[in-house]
Amino acid sequence: MIDLSNISSEAWSRVVTELSTPAENDRAFMGRLLRVLTQVSGAREGVLFFVGQAESDGGDEADPRPVLVWPMPPGAGQGPPKITASMDAKAAVKSAAGSGQVRAFGIEADETYYEPGQRGGYVLAVPIIPGDPGSAVAPRMVISLLLEPRSKSALQTTIALVEVLGGYVHGHHAQQRLIRTRAAGAALDLAARLIASINTAPNFKGASMQMINDLSRQLGVDRVAMGWVRGRAGVDTSAGPAQIRVIAVSDTENIDRRMTMIQRLEAAMDECLDQEQPILYPSPDTPQEKDDLLCTAITHAHRELASSDANLKVASLPLRVDERVIGVILIESSTSERIQVGTIELLQAALDLVSPVLRIRRSDDRNLAIRARDSSLKAAAWAVGPKHTIWKLVGLLVFAVGVTVTFVSVPYHVEADSVFQPRVKRVISAPFEGILSEVGEGIEPGVKVDKGQLLVRLDDTTLQLNRLDALASIDQERRIADAALAKGDVAKAQEAKARADQARARLGLYEKRIADARILSPIAGTIISGDLEDKIGSSLQLGDQLFEIAPLDDMVVILKVDDSDIGLISRARDEHKSLSGFVATKAYPARPFSFTVEQIVPLAQPQEGNNVYEVRARLDRSAGWIKPGMEGLAKLDTGKRTILWILTRRIRDTLRLWLWW
Repeated sequence: MIDLSNISSEAWSRVVTELSTPAENDRAFMGRLLRVLTQVSGAREGVLFFVGQAESDGGDEADPRPVLVWPMPPGAGQGPPKITASMDAKAAVKSAAGSGQVRAFGIEADETYYEPGQRGGYVLAVPIIPGDPGSAVAPRMVISLLLEPRSKSALQTTIALVEVLGGYVHGHHAQQRLIRTRAAGAALDLAARLIASINTAPNFKGASMQMINDLSRQLGVDRVAMGWVRGRAGVDTSAGPAQIRVIAVSDTENIDRRMTMIQRLEAAMDECLDQEQPILYPSPDTPQEKDDLLCTAITHAHRELASSDANLKVASLPLRVDERVIGVILIESSTSERIQVGTIELLQAALDLVSPVLRIRRSDDRNLAIRARDSSLKAAAWAVGPKHTIWKLVGLLVFAVGVTVTFVSVPYHVEADSVFQPRVKRVISAPFEGILSEVGEGIEPGVKVDKGQLLVRLDDTTLQLNRLDALASIDQERRIADAALAKGDVAKAQEAKARADQARARLGLYEKRIADARILSPIAGTIISGDLEDKIGSSLQLGDQLFEIAPLDDMVVILKVDDSDIGLISRARDEHKSLSGFVATKAYPARPFSFTVEQIVPLAQPQEGNNVYEVRARLDRSAGWIKPGMEGLAKLDTGKRTILWILTRRIRDTLRLWLWW
């Protein structure tokens, strides 16, 4: 036991100094406090217990768990620590944790030292109150001290000492808060410097180079490299494994991924990305620097990277945004000093502040289509969840498409090539062989003509002469017949009369041809073909086509329907008693016209290796700009069908033909 009866003694000064000295972490301070309390109280054994939370509201506390024992028993470190008077110590710990005060219990009897009983030894339970002294949080750490039998006054003195020394935990917490505040300030200052460097660059590549160069200068290391996870810009990446690529190396302008150095850097960054934690090589091994997270990290790729230089130290730190790693910063240093754990913590805190800025700069550098896609995926992640967003959307889309094509019915249109033709058309031909003498005034293609209007006139000079000759012959034969009758020669008179009839027939023929020489329009309409201005004076043969005349206010649509569709069209017409559709011309595809089918010609015609049927249809309204011969595409409405039926119709018909027997 240490004699602390004199408050100014050297032993007391050592105790105060030891408890006031800043500790590396809470575990180190708790071990120091346990050792001091055990030595000061003269206890045979001191145990640091962790008291678990209650299993439920109003329930019993979990069984206290021993964390540290002092003095260390033989074989410590192999399994849970073994303690003396385990049941009594745990009972005392529970009581002290519940009351928040130092409690003492006799070992032989379950009674407090204020009551009479045996005094073979005591268990002293000292609660370690976390946080502020006035905190309402129940103590979670309790130190149990196994004391030898002693008087009540000595025990009271011991309780007073341990209460005083236990209060040094508040000083430790204050020191830790101060250290964390300073570290946070340093991290904030470093992050502000890095963000300022990033904002001076015009694009993401320049920002990355500026940041790692600035970080290299501030840390005084040999090289800093930055890798970016491909595809991770704040969206779901469950579609495939993440791949990291080195995008910037300090003091290096161009990066060639075929270089061994770049490949080793990417392998080390992949190692950090897979573990999603900082990695330090060589790992800290001294008790003051030992960190469980860093010590358990896998460092194969980092060891390979550092194999070229025995003094090289490597550290990788993830760039994290919303618990997702978007990149990795790798630091290489060949100085004799180790990279401290505190430095890693400082850098990680600073990089956690810088990472969102880098992600924004990376997002702003992408083109609008990719940014729109990522924004859509973010919105979709809100609806379907952040995990496997793309696959969930694909699944929902496939389900929606399946339901739509199976149950939604839409009008089914059969397509066919079409051509416009006038309903009535007259072909004007040469009535006989002759010479074209005259073309009517203004007669040319595209001109409207009235019924009976002169179109052309053939030369009738020869016909007029032949007519006069026929008239003379008739007069001469009449006189011969009269003279023969006067002489009583009946036979000669009849012969002359027959010749007169023959001449009269020729006269009628000539008069008919003279009349036909004036070719008139048989109908009112528009001349759609025939330009004879340059043929005046030329000879015409019987039947030569001169003009085509048709009224353009009544047009019909001629559809060429494939024989694989004619059956469906016929059934639809029989079921609905009529069949309609729309036609659009190649000249004006944006102006479709509705039509009604009038007739299906029941005779197939060969066309380009296929059989087609002619379907004639009437336009529901006319348009002056429609001209004969205009081609287009017609769609016949055969009724509503499901989308699945429409998509599989051709396949089903082909299979039926193949499987038919």
